[in-house]
Amino acid sequence: MSDDSLSPRAAPSASRAALDCAPEITSGRRWLGLAVGSLVLAGLLSLSLVLGRMPPFDRLVTDPQFFRRCLVVHVDLSLVVWFYAFVAALLSTLPERGRSSRVSRVGVFVSTVGVALLVLSAGTPGSRPIVSNYVPMIDHPLFAAGLVAFGAGVLMSFTDARLFPDTPTGNLVLLLPDAAVPGLRATAIALLLAALTFAGSWWHRPSGLVVDTLFELANWGGGHVLQLASTCAMLSVWLILLAGVLGRSPITRRTASALFGLLVLPWLAAPLLAARGIQDVEARTAFTHLMRFALFPVVLAFLVACVRALVKARKSGELPAERLRDPRALAFAVSASLAVVGAILGALIRGSTTMVPAHYHASIGAVTAAFMGVAYPLLAGLGYPLPTTRQRALARIQPVVYGMGQLIFAVGFALAGAGGMARKSYGQEQAARSLGGTAGLFVMGLGGLLAVAGGLLFLVIVIVAWRSSHAKNRGAEVTSPPWRSPWNKPSQSIHSSG
Repeated sequence: MSDDSLSPRAAPSASRAALDCAPEITSGRRWLGLAVGSLVLAGLLSLSLVLGRMPPFDRLVTDPQFFRRCLVVHVDLSLVVWFYAFVAALLSTLPERGRSSRVSRVGVFVSTVGVALLVLSAGTPGSRPIVSNYVPMIDHPLFAAGLVAFGAGVLMSFTDARLFPDTPTGNLVLLLPDAAVPGLRATAIALLLAALTFAGSWWHRPSGLVVDTLFELANWGGGHVLQLASTCAMLSVWLILLAGVLGRSPITRRTASALFGLLVLPWLAAPLLAARGIQDVEARTAFTHLMRFALFPVVLAFLVACVRALVKARKSGELPAERLRDPRALAFAVSASLAVVGAILGALIRGSTTMVPAHYHASIGAVTAAFMGVAYPLLAGLGYPLPTTRQRALARIQPVVYGMGQLIFAVGFALAGAGGMARKSYGQEQAARSLGGTAGLFVMGLGGLLAVAGGLLFLVIVIVAWRSSHAKNRGAEVTSPPWRSPWNKPSQSIHSSG
């Protein structure tokens, strides 16, 4: 297979100084750096979580609070910070006329301060971890301030003309198919809805609730809306990935706009539901129904449309078999597979067992695999192409390694859950009462280690690309971006298929 989809090639060039001065380049680099930095920390924490739950290591840990503290920081870094810092990096690729606003440029620094506060709060004496759904918490003012600061910084990054529909679609960083533009804007809308829902929930919280119940109820609605934002971002990335493989968008912009509109429309009621109060049972049930019935049908429609475009291109001869081994095609396949598995496991949930984390780890893995796949062309557009043949070869297998690990991890959790294993139990607290439960824990551990290996491989590839570009291109000319046509024409957008 030709290596031109990953290697540098002749393309319009710009000086390093000119590239560095482009506002979308600077913003994208900063947000991507924050996203990857959070993933480094989350990966280290996930290793301790996996080993601590595997027999016989689970018997060596006698302090369950240690794992709960690790779990809070791990989840918030890998789910909240990684996802939405990366979303901000993607949104920075949307073009705009003129210079970006000062508020949007400051946003990344506000979010960075927030991440620092999150990490510091994990080490405060007497701080109590609360393993609430969607956004685990630490009962300490520093932690709350960190979450608010990070979220505020992400929202500040949206205060740009790039979010308005009349802006052009050409840019220097990442050539977006026309169909992906409404998807990224839908992601921004979803995050704004999530912020309003969180604010409404906390504003209408009653007094006198115990801390565990308060955090669980107050984060319930906003946490559900965050799933909408992650889904919008994942679907947008699917379109970007397949546009690079096909040379055109797999669906028209009109179709994408309609589907993203259908995806977001039911969730406009989320802030109104939050205003009913966090103890309103009907409102809580409504959020559950929104996630259960308003997400996957649209995801399935996108999946069918994308697969149909690939099959059609394959039959017509415009998509050679070797292009299906393109890292972008592999990342799409991994992400789509995990999304389907996550939906199936979600339908199998019966009670508070490890079937629940099996579902959300598959769903989280689907989003992360998509983000990892698009990170490579994003790096290239930001001036950090993969430097060697070995790095490009590793980039081909990395999404598969991560995806297989995440799939095995989820299946192991599901097996343990089918055997009655309770969720949120660690160390000596967990008790496998059946052969299936014990087998599930072993499978989960092996899959978790493989997923961590895939995640670490991703980080190694990214860090090597960063270091190599800083060493070799200081003051030199760089190509932008070094990916297969049409990615190598910065003035050109990828239009939709008919």
